[in-house]
Amino acid sequence: MSALKPPKAIKRPLVTRHHGIRLSDEYAWLRAENWEETLNEPSLLPADIRKQIEEENSYAEAMLADTAELRRLLLAEMKSRIKPDDSSVPMVDGPWAYYWCFVAGMEHARLCRKPTGGGIESILFDPNVEFQTQTLFSLASIVHSPDHTLLAYAVDPNGSEFYTVHIRDLASGVDCADVIHNTSGEIVWGNDSRTLFYIRVDQSQRPSLVYSHRIGSSASEDALVYQESDPAFDVNIDKTRSGAFILIEANSHRTNEVWLVDADRPAAPLLPVVARQLGHEYHVEHRGERLIITTNSEGAGDFRICEAMIADLDIASWHEIVPHKRGCAIVETVAYARHLVRLELDNGLPRVVVRRFRDGAEHGIVFSEEAYNLSLEHGFEFDTDSLRFTYSSLTTPQRVFDYDMETRVRCLRKACEIPTGHDPSHYVTRRLFVPAHDSESIPVTLLYHRKVPLNGSATLILYGYGSYGDTVPAEFSPELLSLIDRGFVYAIAHVRGGGEKGNRWREQGMHEYKRNAFTDFIAVGEHLIMQRYTRRGRIIAMGHSAGGALVGAATNMAPDLFLAAVIDAPFVDVLNSLLDEDLPLTPGEWVEWGNPIENRKDFDLICSYCPYQNVDRKPYPHILAQGAIADLRVPYWEPMKWVARLRECKTDDHLLLLKIGMEGGHDAASGRFERLKDTVLTYVFVLKVAGLDG
Repeated sequence: MSALKPPKAIKRPLVTRHHGIRLSDEYAWLRAENWEETLNEPSLLPADIRKQIEEENSYAEAMLADTAELRRLLLAEMKSRIKPDDSSVPMVDGPWAYYWCFVAGMEHARLCRKPTGGGIESILFDPNVEFQTQTLFSLASIVHSPDHTLLAYAVDPNGSEFYTVHIRDLASGVDCADVIHNTSGEIVWGNDSRTLFYIRVDQSQRPSLVYSHRIGSSASEDALVYQESDPAFDVNIDKTRSGAFILIEANSHRTNEVWLVDADRPAAPLLPVVARQLGHEYHVEHRGERLIITTNSEGAGDFRICEAMIADLDIASWHEIVPHKRGCAIVETVAYARHLVRLELDNGLPRVVVRRFRDGAEHGIVFSEEAYNLSLEHGFEFDTDSLRFTYSSLTTPQRVFDYDMETRVRCLRKACEIPTGHDPSHYVTRRLFVPAHDSESIPVTLLYHRKVPLNGSATLILYGYGSYGDTVPAEFSPELLSLIDRGFVYAIAHVRGGGEKGNRWREQGMHEYKRNAFTDFIAVGEHLIMQRYTRRGRIIAMGHSAGGALVGAATNMAPDLFLAAVIDAPFVDVLNSLLDEDLPLTPGEWVEWGNPIENRKDFDLICSYCPYQNVDRKPYPHILAQGAIADLRVPYWEPMKWVARLRECKTDDHLLLLKIGMEGGHDAASGRFERLKDTVLTYVFVLKVAGLDG
């Protein structure tokens, strides 16, 4: 095969019938029968599949060979914006202050601590030493014990999301003999500092089994604390801010159930909060003799906050303290000894509200930019009046604040430094509202350089997600400046299916209303053309994971709108995946997308928009798709099958490139410099198709 000839996958049609409908999948063979084994051992891939991947990867590299110098330039440019010896603001926990810090030239931050009264720094964990031969490892959790003598950490060496838990003695710096395999990566300490709670994955790779481990014992002796039998539910564990309770939570996309474990008595029986009811979501914090429960009960789709006595958790006895406000979604609640803090999304913008328990007095923390991102920093202290949060916008690098909840004084603890310099006044961030095909208005966040002429000549990046009620944050990205400074406009389409405008916004873009997300995305593109931010055929659509379904559907529906599409780990084989209940994530996905196995209407709807099913003989924009062998969430064969069908059907000569990583999983490499390589690949493709690669 010539290096410049597009690879062509052979056809081996697999015919199935669903609801009496014949479905033929000529590229189903790209899913290896032993795919579960290949998550950890890519070398076990069948030879024909490996050959197809190698040909696609080689072709992509050959077609981008002329961008080699640009790649080097962009990588150096992006690295130059990273402070070489950066560190986090220390977080106090009793006698110690814990923080992360980078050493110049190193990929990974190391965990350190100092005595709170001042003293010598101790390095507790240095990934640069621990994993110096691995660039793609993932550290899911790293948590010190309440008595500060032990460190538990969960690591995945290849991105497949199978984590091994280790315990380190902090006095000696040596790992104990305790090793626990096949966990989800979540770990929580009991207050005795000798009991560790963790989650094991079952045979379907689903996190469903909660165990407790006694330090110094064998993992084979660990006690099963909770087992979730419903395949639509996963399990999470956490600890209340007060430190009094371990939380065990079973979750589906629209329903959950919580149990408490007395953290002082880790072998005590579970205490249920309220039994699961379809559609009831609630989250638990603790203060004194009460639980603070954020709940969507009684029709509170955007949540309300209640108190309940631990001695009487009957839902009829809950007392409301923060009422429901439609369109203002409560996304996070944190209880301190004297204050309750909530993070809200009000018409798409985040807001922090502080409530004093003593008298119920509330106040918000105000910001002036049109669009920005806020997040609460989870510290260790409960009995404190100090709240830590981070702020950034598309133009403003991240800033870390400590906020006195009583005096309302805001103290800047850290402003992210851009070594090459950054002047926010050179850039514009805007928030627009775009009319949808019905009466709705779609929030859009924009970023561009002040010197960019808004006459329709600019190339525009349009990013979207639109699933699971997740929001796309309007946060600072130093890498993005490499496009913005070259004259691009960047837009985030906060389409339906996300949570930007509350529960109603989510529900209008899921299941039977899923097409709204796709038409919203197209409507945003059309509006930005009309407002002369760009012109037709100069929009580059971008999406990740479920955002791949969004972008894939949009390029089928309106291919002439886009110059290109770039999708990472793309969920593009929606119908076949949802028809396969043996895939670990599938049962839980039916709530979001519908169940095409049981429901003919769901089958027809998903079939009508599924990117893979709707590839047709017509011109398509330039396309770059990326996946990874170890991706458990969106398996590698989804982008492979989609690209194979596109190659067969498309009638244009535009670039169609596929990169499948033989290492790594759903997300990029973990190192701060190494992860830039994926971004650089995306950006050189974008610059090349935009004609700006010189």
